[in-house]
Amino acid sequence: MRRTLLLIGALLLAHLALLTVRPSGATVADTTEGLDVGIVFDVGGRGDKSFNDGAYLGGMRAAKELGARVTYIEPGDGSDREAGLRLLAAEGMDIVIGVGFIFTDDILPLAKEYPNVRFADVDLSLPTDEAGNPLPLPSNLKALKFREEEGSFLVGALAALVGKSKKVGFVGGMDIALIHKFEAGYKAGVQHVCPDCDVIVNYAGVTPEAFRNPGRGKEMALSMYNQGANVIFHASGSTGLGVFEAARTAGKLAIGVDADQYSEAPGFVLTSMVKGIDESVYQSVKAVKEGTFTGGVQQFGLAEKGVGYVYDDNNKALIPDSVRVTLDSLTARIIDGRIKVPSTRGGR
Repeated sequence: MRRTLLLIGALLLAHLALLTVRPSGATVADTTEGLDVGIVFDVGGRGDKSFNDGAYLGGMRAAKELGARVTYIEPGDGSDREAGLRLLAAEGMDIVIGVGFIFTDDILPLAKEYPNVRFADVDLSLPTDEAGNPLPLPSNLKALKFREEEGSFLVGALAALVGKSKKVGFVGGMDIALIHKFEAGYKAGVQHVCPDCDVIVNYAGVTPEAFRNPGRGKEMALSMYNQGANVIFHASGSTGLGVFEAARTAGKLAIGVDADQYSEAPGFVLTSMVKGIDESVYQSVKAVKEGTFTGGVQQFGLAEKGVGYVYDDNNKALIPDSVRVTLDSLTARIIDGRIKVPSTRGGR
């Protein structure tokens, strides 16, 4: 009896705490039928014009096209993340989606605790055994993974081809394996078309806060521009907003990430390496609606149109037709396996 009372008390406290972490912009889609979907945002929250906003767009599309009722939670610190996921699961959502690898340690045990709730996590870090071999995921948990290195390869080649110098830059957010995929692919693309080019690399930090430090992003980018880089690719969340500010200040070019970030510095954004985060969220909800949801890993790469780069009326003047043809050729060669893009610093 005492254990039951303690459990009820803990759940009540979690519920009360979450009343304070729902952002003012959090909404429940105004629908009268359909699935109940819960989405918990990553560090930086809505308005990052990148990772989280992509997930929001996927949720909005699910509401519009699938009639889903979507609840959004924007957590504060680490404990809020777990509490947010738990509240949504306890409320009986049809699917609960975490946005970012940072949810891995929370969502894995929750998927086992709530076997009747489906879960999905963007960029989930797969659990491994002592030998480093991937372990199977719970049958109600889907890992939404991207081959970021493939899209990064293309923008690396682009940076080298239009940069008009032998130096380009890379600004990473948190110094972790996930962001190393962007770095590895970018370097490989640069060196594929310009073997003697130098890639200047720097990271904003080693904690999740590294994804929301625009001041640090501007500082690193200005240093790279001063060293001779004319193009910088960032994979750093809202820290990248500082990179765009530096590009405007220096009169040079930056490359956005995850979503089309041209509007952050019109005329100074060469392109953006886009990830279909919106598509992955939408497809997960659709699978639940259609009864085809299964646990495991779902990969999104160039072949699945899960990654790519922006080329449209806004930036086509910055990308010569000959360069566009080269990038199309590289894309085809990556898809058919003739080019193997490394996903780690070690080149694998």
